Amino acid sequence: MKLVDPTVAAPARQSRRAPALASLDGLTIGLLTNTKLNADALLEETASMLQARFGGNVLPIVAKGSAGAPAPADTLKNLSEACDYLITASGD
Repeated sequence: MKLVDPTVAAPARQSRRAPALASLDGLTIGLLTNTKLNADALLEETASMLQARFGGNVLPIVAKGSAGAPAPADTLKNLSEACDYLITASGD
């Protein structure tokens, strides 16, 4: 009998974490929703609280196409160019 191990090593990650922001004062907040029920309300309330505390601008909410899929690369690229930090939420 020959035993075969069906597992494989995980692929090497090509991404890295963004550096932490020194402060949120006056920064622009991006909002990304997964379009589930209540996600928009959670994003709006969170952004409102952050804006009241730290100032800055809040961009309009951007929706990704599907709750079960990652946001398209062009959506993330556009958001990264328009805001200093991004908040995303999943509702239900």
